[in-house]
Amino acid sequence: MFGKKPSAQKEIASLIGAGTTITGDVAFSGGLRIDGTVRGAVRCVDGEKAGMLVISELGAVEGEVRAAHLVVAGRIDGPVYASELVELQPKARVAGDVHYRALEMHNGAIVDGKLVHSPGEVAVKAGLKLAAPPARREPIGVDAQAG
Repeated sequence: MFGKKPSAQKEIASLIGAGTTITGDVAFSGGLRIDGTVRGAVRCVDGEKAGMLVISELGAVEGEVRAAHLVVAGRIDGPVYASELVELQPKARVAGDVHYRALEMHNGAIVDGKLVHSPGEVAVKAGLKLAAPPARREPIGVDAQAG
């Protein structure tokens, strides 16, 4: 949050324009903006480990969505998997479960499904080791035998 700089600047290099309808799955690398409609899954070729996907207010996806960073101002009908961040803008509409590590949801956004926080699954998929939780300790000055 404070004092942290983004590790890598994400660039949107591809666009599916307004008025365009694609029937079939879409695989992308880097960044993709959707202003049209995709009837099929939209996945980053690196899976959930990389990639930025932006679905504008004009955009819609009817299928599964997988990317590291997802910004939604339009509509998704299907499950969502984001290993880093999901940003749901005020006009976002998602009909499906949203699996995320971090979530930013603006007033007015609608999710018709479950919000599933999954930092452990994402970390394991990315090959990261999780630290063991700290051991439970009794507070100082509390008699464990007392009542």
